[in-house]
Amino acid sequence: MPLDGLEVTKAAIDDFKEIQRYMVLAKEEKAEKTYAELKGEYLSLKAILQAAGVNMTDIDEIKE
Repeated sequence: MPLDGLEVTKAAIDDFKEIQRYMVLAKEEKAEKTYAELKGEYLSLKAILQAAGVNMTDIDEIKE
């Protein structure tokens, strides 16, 4: 069964929040390479969510 737009958006938000959590951990552990890799995923998901019209104000903890 194909996902509808709301389900796709929810999945992207969940992925975005998870990536942010890992970015915080990588930064705390001074894992620069890991952080840089996660940042690429973060920026891609952020662009998708913004294009979908999601208000990033409350969910973007990294703000990069």
